[in-house]
Amino acid sequence: MISLLARIFIKNGEDISSPRVRQAYGILCGTMGIVLNILLFIGKFLAGIISNSIAVTADAFNNLSDAGSSLITLIGFKMAGQKPDPDHPFGHGRIEYLSGLLVSVAILIMAFELARSSIGKIIHPQPIDFSPVTIIILVVSIGVKIYMFLYNKSISQKIDSAAMNATAMDSLSDTMATTVVLIATLAGAFTGLKIDGYCGILVALFIFYAGYCAAKETISPLLGQPPHPEFVKNVETIVMSYEYVLGIHDMIVHDYGPGRVMLSLHAEVPADGDILTLHDMIDNIEHRLHDELHCDAVIHMDPVLTADEQTNSLKSQIGDILSAAYPEIRFHDFRIVKGPTHTNIIFDIVVPFHYKNSDDEITNYLKREIHRIDESYIAVIQVDKAYNANAL
Repeated sequence: MISLLARIFIKNGEDISSPRVRQAYGILCGTMGIVLNILLFIGKFLAGIISNSIAVTADAFNNLSDAGSSLITLIGFKMAGQKPDPDHPFGHGRIEYLSGLLVSVAILIMAFELARSSIGKIIHPQPIDFSPVTIIILVVSIGVKIYMFLYNKSISQKIDSAAMNATAMDSLSDTMATTVVLIATLAGAFTGLKIDGYCGILVALFIFYAGYCAAKETISPLLGQPPHPEFVKNVETIVMSYEYVLGIHDMIVHDYGPGRVMLSLHAEVPADGDILTLHDMIDNIEHRLHDELHCDAVIHMDPVLTADEQTNSLKSQIGDILSAAYPEIRFHDFRIVKGPTHTNIIFDIVVPFHYKNSDDEITNYLKREIHRIDESYIAVIQVDKAYNANAL
């Protein structure tokens, strides 16, 4: 049904990098979630009253909270799609992450309340009245929640949305929770065991875990996380496809919400190239990155000597030293500055976070090895951190 509605109401639905398309998918899924969860709440609430089951009633209110969560998601996507303004020049895309965080908090609160009521049921157990209507409603609810999980998960993967994935995980936890409630109801009817409260505790744990996972996934982009490797690879492929680009490094990606990305990087170009030609090429690359990857790019040109024999030879030697001792580390911005008494060998190294060796250990080793090549060589090394897994 979601696919059909998407084809009807969402224009250019395959252009998922477009903020407008993302907003349309979020609003559609949020609206569908509100409708289905309210219907489930009504059905389960009536079933809980009929059967005198705290687990069924609690599960009903969980669906009501899910309707509220879907409303938050809908509003979040709507607000995230607003255009930039003087107070928010980079747009409002991060509101999508905030809405996902609010959904996570709502899930955690519901888990706490359900656990509290279930403990009361364990202390003061009551018999559950078996009703075929209750069983039918619970079975239908499980089927609806499985459907909601599948379409929310599918859309979250399609548009790469943490908020939609949080909603999908909430639906999955509801599926497991309702299954536990169904088991408790059947156990009470056919065996007389009063496990209603214990099952309520299990439901609460399922919900709490879903809330924790959802919160973790939405907090990461708010704090700042590495870009997706696929995005980095696409950037590298586009930039390196130009004739005069010799290499790239210092790529930093700032995420202001899905489809709202600021990108900066350094592109190595021949030092003897025509500056106007190289500048025109960089402009073309920036425009292409904007058109194809929907990101605003700023590219700094680093001139590289390509015809100096001494520079090329020494660069190759140091590359061999570095790769033999620390194969995970790369270097760039290599240059030589000659003086009357010594020669400075200047370059940057890119060290991953939490690397097994300290920055001082690495730089001291390289300084010693470079000094062994020639006693007049003094290494001046700048340590950069790898902001993404494919940093060069």
